[in-house]
Amino acid sequence: MAELKNDRFLRALMREPVDVTPVWMMRQAGRYLPEYRATRAQAGDFLSLCKNRELACEVTIQPLERFDLDAAILFSDILTIPDAMDLGLYFEQGEGPRFKKIIRTEKDVADLKVPDAATDLDYVMNAVTEIRGALNGRVPLIGFSGSPWTLATYMVEGGSSKDFRHIKQMMFATPDVLHVLLDKLAQSVTDYLNEQIRCGAQAVQIFDTWGGVLSREMYQAFSLDYMRKIISGLIREHDGRKVPVIMFTKNGGQWLEVMADAGADALGVDWTTDLGDARRRVGERVALQGNMDPSVLYAPAARIREEVANLLEKFGTGNGHVFNLGHGIHQFADPEHAKVFVDAVHELSAKYHAG
Repeated sequence: MAELKNDRFLRALMREPVDVTPVWMMRQAGRYLPEYRATRAQAGDFLSLCKNRELACEVTIQPLERFDLDAAILFSDILTIPDAMDLGLYFEQGEGPRFKKIIRTEKDVADLKVPDAATDLDYVMNAVTEIRGALNGRVPLIGFSGSPWTLATYMVEGGSSKDFRHIKQMMFATPDVLHVLLDKLAQSVTDYLNEQIRCGAQAVQIFDTWGGVLSREMYQAFSLDYMRKIISGLIREHDGRKVPVIMFTKNGGQWLEVMADAGADALGVDWTTDLGDARRRVGERVALQGNMDPSVLYAPAARIREEVANLLEKFGTGNGHVFNLGHGIHQFADPEHAKVFVDAVHELSAKYHAG
């Protein structure tokens, strides 16, 4: 693998000095880019795009050709693991992901296999290897997975949900069954992320999209404990370099203190949490990633720059900040506005790293 030319993202995650604040965008390879839409059309559908190593590599690199980003993120989907458990993932137009088989009973859970990442998810690993080669040391590559709780919500609900009725019924009525499911998923995610690291991912992020729908007690028991288990089992050094771990719970700002003790190197923060307050609460335990509202990108350039300046000021001087949106970039965002955002982070953050 080529030597890394820009490592400020990895350094920031380890709270080491950098020249400017690094920046990347969740969902940076996506529908807001016309070139992505063209490649997806070429692939035929979303899943076919994910499973084509050359095209997955192509869309991963596309945003780097437009923007001065400090990291690339593997183009894939968080539901690859349930798909490898033979649940039959498919996508309904306008409805998002769905599963042909839904997990509701103790027998359903008992029958689930723990997939072997190297074989059952080889297309993801092939994409990781392809992307690392194509990057040629340009920036680090981020691997990722959904959290066990988030994956379980889709598997039990059968797709996206507004009220999480079935998963919460399982949580309160048959918690032992849910714990068995979450344990299988934790094993699967650990294997999956470790295989991504072996194939070339230089940092990994756990996306806990739905942890924020839980109470504090339930969050710790059914989401955080399983992410902690995963983190304790991850490869933390590879090819002579530390492999940082980012943990992101959407709407999880009220639990930052306990999250900071889960073993991750950095916590993702969404826009509902004040960044300065978050830094005070976690102290020197972890780096922070975030946290601009993606909707700011609908604003004029001057307003985007103003919000970037505001968030940089909230974090203040010192190490341990990776600038990002508080969630994925919206599909209707103007790519030129995204460029304003990325350039503003580098330009306006230099004074916070002087000396």
